[in-house]
Amino acid sequence: MPSASPIAAASCGPSVFIRIRIRLAGDWRIFSKSSLPATLMLAGGVTLYAVESYIMATIAPSIVRDIGGLALFSWVTSLFVAAAVLGSIFVAMRPRGIGLRSVYVIAALVFGVGSLIAAAAPSMPVVLIGRAVQGLGTGALAALGYAFIRFVYPEPLWPKASTLYAAIWGVSTVIGPTLGGFFSSGHAWRYAFIVLVPLGLLMAFLAPRLLPEVEDDREQEKTPVAQIGLLLAAVLMVSAAGAIETTGAKIALIAASVVAVAGMLFIEGRSPNRLLPSGAVSLSRPIARVYLTMLAMTVVLVSDVFIPYFLQTLHGVAPLASGYLVALVALGWTFAAFLSGSLTGRRAYAAIVIGALIEAAATACLAVFLAKDNPEGHMLLIVPAAIGMFMMGFGIGLGWAHLVAMVLKLVADNEKDKASAAIPTMSSLGGAFGAAFAGVIANGAGLVHPGGISGALSAAHWLYLLMALPGVLALGVSLTLPRRASDRTH
Repeated sequence: MPSASPIAAASCGPSVFIRIRIRLAGDWRIFSKSSLPATLMLAGGVTLYAVESYIMATIAPSIVRDIGGLALFSWVTSLFVAAAVLGSIFVAMRPRGIGLRSVYVIAALVFGVGSLIAAAAPSMPVVLIGRAVQGLGTGALAALGYAFIRFVYPEPLWPKASTLYAAIWGVSTVIGPTLGGFFSSGHAWRYAFIVLVPLGLLMAFLAPRLLPEVEDDREQEKTPVAQIGLLLAAVLMVSAAGAIETTGAKIALIAASVVAVAGMLFIEGRSPNRLLPSGAVSLSRPIARVYLTMLAMTVVLVSDVFIPYFLQTLHGVAPLASGYLVALVALGWTFAAFLSGSLTGRRAYAAIVIGALIEAAATACLAVFLAKDNPEGHMLLIVPAAIGMFMMGFGIGLGWAHLVAMVLKLVADNEKDKASAAIPTMSSLGGAFGAAFAGVIANGAGLVHPGGISGALSAAHWLYLLMALPGVLALGVSLTLPRRASDRTH
C-alpha cells in the first residue's frame, strides 16, 4: 500500500510526482479520440438514470398535491426500482440477434415513452405506469454501461470507466434536485418529465453511430422465468415494506421477500437456465463473494435516507442545507473513486477491504455524532457528523470500481453479459432491502412512537449502529476475495 502521509510523499522526491502525472494521464484515456464517442454514450445512459432519480425525489410531493394519489405514493419508487431490475435483466436475457447497440436504442426510446406517459398523466395510476416504463429503459441503460466496458476499453481502464459512473451519480445529486426544484410548483412537475426526453431521443439516434457493433458471445439458453419472477416479487415486497408505517407489516413483507430471494437462489443453483453467471449462488466461488460484498455495502449506504430528517429535527439544520449535507455521501463516493481508480493488483484488493472498513466505521460514528440533541446547531457536532457522511460514501467508492472489474475478470466471456447485468441488479436489491431495514429499525427504535426529540435520538442511535453491521459483513467477505485476477478458485 502506498503511504497516505503527505510528509512521506514529499520525502519521495520527484518520482512521486512523475507517478501522479502518469496516473492522471491514464485516467483520461477513456476520453481519448478512439474512446470518447462510446464514453459519452455510456455516460449519457447513466446520467439519465441518475438525474431522473433525483428529479423524481424532488417533485413527488408536488405530483401528489396536484393530482392526488397519496395512498400510491410509495409505488412511484417501488415500481421504478422493480422495472429497472427487469430492464437490467433484459440486457443479458435479450433474444438472440438483438445486439447491445440495438438494446441501447430500444432502452433510450422506452425511457422517452415512459417520461411522456408520466408527463401527460391525469392521475397517479398513470404516473405509475410511466414510471415503470421509465424504469425499464433506465435499468437497461445502466446495465449497458457495464456490459459495453469490455468492448470499448482495454482491461486496465475498466475501473476508470466505473469511476466515471460514480462521478455522474455525484454530480447528479446537485443537478437532479436543482432541476426538480424548477418544476416543483403547480402543474410544472410535468415538465420535469419532459426535460430529459430530447436527450433520450438524441442518444437513441447517435447510438448506432457512436457505439461499436459487438459480437453476441452468449450461450443459447431459455429465459429463467422462475428466477426473474421471484426476484421481481422480492424487490416489490421489500420496496413496499420500506413505505409502510406498521412495523409488523414491514417485518412480514421483508420476511416474504427474503423467502423469495432464497427461493430464487435455490432454483438458480439447480436450473440449467441461469439468471446469474456460474458460481454466483455458491459462496465457495469468488464471484458469489464479490456480489455479496456489493450487496452488503449498498445496504449500508441507503441508510442515508434518514439523515436529512435527523439533521433538521436534532440539529436545527434548514431543509435545503440538510439536502446538500447528505449529498456529501455521493461526493465521498466520487472523490474516493477518482483517488483509487488507478490502483491495480493487490493495491486494488486493499482498496476494497479498506473501503468496507471505512464505510462500516463511518456509519457507526453517525450513531454517536448524529444522535445528539443539538437544536442550536453547534458545529462541534455537525462537522463530525458531516465527516461521517462523507466517509460513508468514501468507503464504498474506494473499492466499488475494483469490485466491478473483478466481476468481469472472474467470469467466462459467454457469461459477461449476465455478470454485467447483475451489478445494477445487486445495487437495486441492496437499496431496496437497505431502505426497508432502515425503516424497521428507525420505527422500532421510536421514530414515530414516542416520536419527537427522544424518538429521533433513539432512532438515530440504533439505526446507524445496526446498519454498520452489513458493513462488517462486507469487510469480512472482502477479506476472502481473490487478491489477483488470476485467483479464481479460492
